[in-house]
Amino acid sequence: MLNDKTVLITGGTGSFGRKFVEVALRDYKPRKVIVLSRDELKQHEMNQKFPAGPDKVMRYFLGDVRDPDRLYRAFREVDLVVHAAALKQVPACEYNPFEAIKTNILGTKNVIDAAIARKVPKVMAISTDKAVNPINLYGATKLCAEKMVIQANSYSFEGGSRFSACRYGNVIGSRGSVVPLFRKQAEQGCITVTDRRMTRFWITLEQGVRFVLNCIERMQGGEIFVPDIPSCSIMDLAHLLAPACKVQEIGIRPGEKLHEVLISTDESRQALRLADMFLIQPSFPWWRPSEDLQGQPLPEGFCFASNQNSRHLESDELNSMLEDC
Repeated sequence: MLNDKTVLITGGTGSFGRKFVEVALRDYKPRKVIVLSRDELKQHEMNQKFPAGPDKVMRYFLGDVRDPDRLYRAFREVDLVVHAAALKQVPACEYNPFEAIKTNILGTKNVIDAAIARKVPKVMAISTDKAVNPINLYGATKLCAEKMVIQANSYSFEGGSRFSACRYGNVIGSRGSVVPLFRKQAEQGCITVTDRRMTRFWITLEQGVRFVLNCIERMQGGEIFVPDIPSCSIMDLAHLLAPACKVQEIGIRPGEKLHEVLISTDESRQALRLADMFLIQPSFPWWRPSEDLQGQPLPEGFCFASNQNSRHLESDELNSMLEDC
């Protein structure tokens, strides 16, 4: 799939981007891997592990998805764009709403425009469970980004660029995750949780990258792919990471949910269950799923929520995920 292809990842110095590059170089033979981000220090650090050069496949582009001219230049002769750039910290987005809109919404528009102009064959956008029934600005911006990405297929001429999205839950151990916080707090003997009833979907970085690569290979354009992943309560995670620590409940933060949803009841009418994932189908009149994407319709009233999930992480499985992060 990636062999002899030029791949560009926006926000490539983030947790997902670094793991994506690692997997791409380890398991495939791409012609070129382009990391586009605005952080020169992180690019320098990443270059130490994945060096660029005349005889290397790696390239590092300083740039911002807010800058359409830079994207147009960067997307030249690119076969695949993975759009992972986003402002994603919920409190920061609440406090800086215009900045979140510029990056997550207008930045996604710029990616779409540049991809169509440069005739990039495939674009896969990375989304989040917080885009479903959003109650915070981050979720609302990612919902808008999803809508734009899916509708972009109507702007691309037949045989042109194809756009899809992957939507999944919290990445365990990623930057900003509660796992590093719990580990640091455990050294002091007390950890903080916002609400003991809270549940979340969990996925590792490796699993997230593998899922995205699987979806890139299978995409036709217009789909939202959702992995069938497990969930657990915040207290299960707290007891595993800090079994001897005191737990202090501090109250839910603004824009935070008790439970997350990956597929809403309304979306489930358009969704199919596949062997290893869910597929939310687009409403385009031309949409016909390929044989590779045939699945079973979901039951009436189905909702894929973290507190209603039939797949609950047991201690040994959760511990195994933590060891990988």
